[in-house]
Amino acid sequence: MSSDVLKVIEENKEMYIRWLVDFCKIPSVAAQGRGMDEAVRYVEELFSKELKTSSERLETGGYPVVFSEMPGASDGTVSFYNHYDVQPEDPVDLWETPAFEPNVRNGKLYARGVADNKGNLIARMAAVHALQQVNKQLPMNVKFIFEGEEEIGSVHLPDLVDKYSEKLSSDGCVWEFGYRDPDGTVQLSLGVKGMLYVELEATGATTDLHSANASIIENPVWRLVWALNTLKDERERVLIPGFYDDIQEITESEVELLESYRLDEKATLETLGLDRFLLDLKGKELKHKHIFEPTCNICGIDGGYTGEGSKTVLPAKAKAKIDFRLVPGQDPKKILNALREHLDQHGFEDITIHEWSSEVAARSKPEETLVQAMTSVTEKVSGKAPNIVPNTPGTGPMHVLCQALGIPSASFGVGNATSNNHAPNENIGIDDYIDGIKMAAMLIEEFSVRLSEEKSMVR
Repeated sequence: MSSDVLKVIEENKEMYIRWLVDFCKIPSVAAQGRGMDEAVRYVEELFSKELKTSSERLETGGYPVVFSEMPGASDGTVSFYNHYDVQPEDPVDLWETPAFEPNVRNGKLYARGVADNKGNLIARMAAVHALQQVNKQLPMNVKFIFEGEEEIGSVHLPDLVDKYSEKLSSDGCVWEFGYRDPDGTVQLSLGVKGMLYVELEATGATTDLHSANASIIENPVWRLVWALNTLKDERERVLIPGFYDDIQEITESEVELLESYRLDEKATLETLGLDRFLLDLKGKELKHKHIFEPTCNICGIDGGYTGEGSKTVLPAKAKAKIDFRLVPGQDPKKILNALREHLDQHGFEDITIHEWSSEVAARSKPEETLVQAMTSVTEKVSGKAPNIVPNTPGTGPMHVLCQALGIPSASFGVGNATSNNHAPNENIGIDDYIDGIKMAAMLIEEFSVRLSEEKSMVR
């Protein structure tokens, strides 16, 4: 990467920080329909006024995808997927400063969405801006794909991809997130887990009753608890028949990545205020379960009276929200059908299942040109090799936008080990943000060179 581009980034870093601060002032909460149009307009203005390029809204039936394509000197194309929607700020009283009033303290910028995902979104736009100040043309074609519904399950993205698959194509996609380990090492992730998110509901009488009726009227909360108890055993093994049947076998290169993947167990436990991991797992077994194994998690249970003091009540209904994190090979639709059959076979035909969202797991190979370029870039910017993880334990619509179209994808970004995504006091380091701009700019150059070399060898 030319020293001129690095110089431009340093000279403009206050402006790039201001771009991010202004963006984080917008409460673009898709789940609540707040600030979404304003966020779209803000991004569009950055494209037109700062990057001097056009953008378009790809209508989805919900909140639009903001798309921009910028031509480059080579015929290779890199795409950047990000999202402009953020999580709600609740619980508000746990924020040290208001969630949508960005605040800088101790070298960190605090605001809702600053790590997930506005910091990465703006850093990548800033990277292109910096390259533009030095070169007449970008090294390669660059596409920006900014979604507005990631935090509510990307419900309209599959239909959008079907309609615009050619427009969204690229040689490699840089995914939306990225973090650092507690020691500051940049993480490079090659994929995400899939997801099936459902709500189970048990119903009883038409209204809440006096608890004296518990002697003769069934309590739906108990019924739900008994149903939940059939899903998983004490060793965390999911008991739904066929749940594990289709999991893809782990490759040798993925095993090697897992062995080299660094998980600071002591620092993680200290940060979380815990003294042990689930099942007392350690070392290789802990990493394997965290990265390569699916989960069945109860996100929340609601039913009856949980307020202050006592209220002797027999609830009329009970609900539980459950997420299944899935790994490559598992089909969320198949898992949903298996869940229904499992409940029926255990006598819980009356419990309804509402599907909230689903995603297919995605994972790219470490041999991909994009991954090799990202590895090189990360080492050059940070001064040490990245911590490469085969896939993060989290979920996103990577498969539908990338692997389903034959596009490899991987991610690095501006977050840190205590960025508090989805929690109060979300934050990123200012220096990490500037490094994120440098990594994105350098990647565009590095990926272009590597693709050109590959294509020349093929010829």
